[in-house]
Amino acid sequence: MAQKQKDCTVLIVGAGPVGMINALGLARAGVDVIVIETHPGIVPDPRAMTYHWTVHEGMERLGLLDDMLTEGFKVPEMCYRIFATGEVIRLDIGAIGDYTPYPYAISLGQDQLEALVFKHMADYPNVRIHWNTTMTELVQDAHGVTVTAERNGQPVTYRADWVIGADGGRSRVRKAIGVEFPGMTWSQRFIATNVVYDFEKYGWSVVNYLVDPEYGAVVAKVTRSGIWRVTFSEDASGTLEGIEDRIRAFYARVFPGPEPYELKLYSVYNMHQRCAEKLRVGRVMLAGDAAHLTNPTNGFGLVSGMLDSQVLYEALAAVVKGVVDADVLDQYSRDRRRAFEEIASPSSVETKRLVFHSDDPERFKADLERMRRVASEPELLRQQLMIGHRMQTPSLVRPAGAA
Repeated sequence: MAQKQKDCTVLIVGAGPVGMINALGLARAGVDVIVIETHPGIVPDPRAMTYHWTVHEGMERLGLLDDMLTEGFKVPEMCYRIFATGEVIRLDIGAIGDYTPYPYAISLGQDQLEALVFKHMADYPNVRIHWNTTMTELVQDAHGVTVTAERNGQPVTYRADWVIGADGGRSRVRKAIGVEFPGMTWSQRFIATNVVYDFEKYGWSVVNYLVDPEYGAVVAKVTRSGIWRVTFSEDASGTLEGIEDRIRAFYARVFPGPEPYELKLYSVYNMHQRCAEKLRVGRVMLAGDAAHLTNPTNGFGLVSGMLDSQVLYEALAAVVKGVVDADVLDQYSRDRRRAFEEIASPSSVETKRLVFHSDDPERFKADLERMRRVASEPELLRQQLMIGHRMQTPSLVRPAGAA
């Protein structure tokens, strides 16, 4: 039977930030791309929102950083608030200003980021997004990949030279290529809420870790209009019934003042620490949550996926153009797995332990002493903030230091 004519050079499964960043990068490099996505459009649920300084250079290279700063805002510090005592420990991100031109994080809702990337993609006719399209099968051969999907209730087939699986933790792409996803699932689940409340009136920073074994939370400003994200945890084995009542009870206990609030949205999700055994099988690569999952306490989940993307699209474009051998994609797999397993995942586990599980008095006392020293000693502070640098992977195709 005749082989189906090629529809695109690269097919990307998943139109979240990771899929879209890969699509934009490839499109800018002149590669023709189709993105397929199950949802009918951008999803507004409370998800990622704080972007570590390590991603900013790559976002500027894509022409996105200025828009991110216009739509969102700079985060100059991280603030640890000890619920039981009221002690506040502030970590000034500006301490790494001599190392990077981006000594700040950025706060921006994930849906806002997706909308920005989508807007930039419209400038490139060689990239298309097919919404309402769910992959059902993937088969690859020596010459390309055939993906079968259901689009608006009808079967459709795509033929591409390469596929990027950016379709999340339950990745159909990862399952189709037979890659195991070892790791663990936490016994707690996170409840992420969007709420209108004036935390700044009480001196709260735009990013706060509320440290307590019972009332631990991440409290951060999401939008310039005054929407905040309040994320806390509960036992994952409990019922979801009455969850809105539990949200309001939590607010009543931790909000700093009596002012009224408006609960806008909430989302409940389980947490994992997992990493795929490899991120490349033949002509198929994995990125973002399809490749690895971490609890999101310190924001390293999507940040890791963005760092995957900034390396992957550039390497794949170079392979497509014949500039480098496809073996560079194996290096992508090795380097990004190492960055996740050695830095992103253990750092996220440690932050979760500090914020939500500070119930060992002696260890908690030692943690506080360490954090106070970090906040007060510039060199220790720089070392703490530079942990994110080790999550980065240098370009696999550009000489060191090249723009």
